[in-house]
Amino acid sequence: MARLVAERVDAIPALGEIFRKHGFEGASLKLISKGTGLGKGSLYHFFPGGKEEMAAAVLEEIAVWFETHVYEPLETMEPDQAVPAMFAAVTSYFKSGSRICLIGAFALDGSKDRFPDRVQCYFERWLLALQACLKRHGHADDRASQIAFEVVGGIQGAIILAQALGRESPFVNAVERLERLCLD
Repeated sequence: MARLVAERVDAIPALGEIFRKHGFEGASLKLISKGTGLGKGSLYHFFPGGKEEMAAAVLEEIAVWFETHVYEPLETMEPDQAVPAMFAAVTSYFKSGSRICLIGAFALDGSKDRFPDRVQCYFERWLLALQACLKRHGHADDRASQIAFEVVGGIQGAIILAQALGRESPFVNAVERLERLCLD
């Protein structure tokens, strides 16, 4: 029996986890229905555009979360507070590497072509916000850009290693090293 979901927003967290586990192409309507507890009729009621609209809603939720918890703090807080806050936020969000980055996963498969602006914007926004914070901390433009790329790439790579090895230590160790790099 399908559970009652009062609003479309109630289904988005479950959809995110389904797409993380199965990818866009692998997330069949049967899997989505089972994972959300919604029948196909309810899914199409909330998401008339089908699976693509579901994924777009998940990507929008991720964008809002990162805007609130990562990008804005990097742009508004003092660097000595913003950088640790960013690392704490991403550690929590990615569950110390045990939760994959859906946008990163979409960047690696055919989904990138379905959502190119969202995928590119996620990474560019993060890089620019971190770079601006690092400049305020005293790093020269080129060095701030270099560190920002190393940090975002390092976090993404650490997620993959944590997933592949089945342990959090690659993520935790990378985050500690990257935080020091930012604040040196």
